[in-house]
Amino acid sequence: MSRNRQARAPRAGAASRTGRAEQVLDLDRYVPALITFIANKLSRSATVVYQKRFGVNVTEWRILSLLAIEPEISAARICHVIGFDKGPVSRTLAGMEERGLVSIRTDREDGRTHSISLTPKGYATHDQVIAVALERERRLLSCLSKPERETLIALLLRVHGNLDAVKGAGEVDTRS
Repeated sequence: MSRNRQARAPRAGAASRTGRAEQVLDLDRYVPALITFIANKLSRSATVVYQKRFGVNVTEWRILSLLAIEPEISAARICHVIGFDKGPVSRTLAGMEERGLVSIRTDREDGRTHSISLTPKGYATHDQVIAVALERERRLLSCLSKPERETLIALLLRVHGNLDAVKGAGEVDTRS
């Protein structure tokens, strides 16, 4: 991936003399970069395929797939599960509603929130896209054995569960 095979720490003070960083990342081993690069490339190629064949982008697909699993949920729940901010999710949902993919109704129990569900057209689109999504996953993981796939999934779930550990890392403590 990168030509930088090892993180290097040049001599102290070298940055000021040479105009180079004192320490650089090894992008072949820096896990946040690897996850981001994979996710970006998968998302970009998925959007091309899904948009061309089904008229939805990858964000819309993520929402369709979540609503198929959890019907009648709030936008806040969608944001929490897929990790997007409220603004982009709200705009995406509005467009999906205009195209007849989702129905957005005021929640009966809490008039301040909305319940979002798939329409028949949304379910039909979901059912078309899922076959392609699962084939893309199969091809992506075809370089791994079944035990390796299971290990990868378990490790990714563990890392996902540990995301709170990085919240606030590197922030300046202003309580003093």
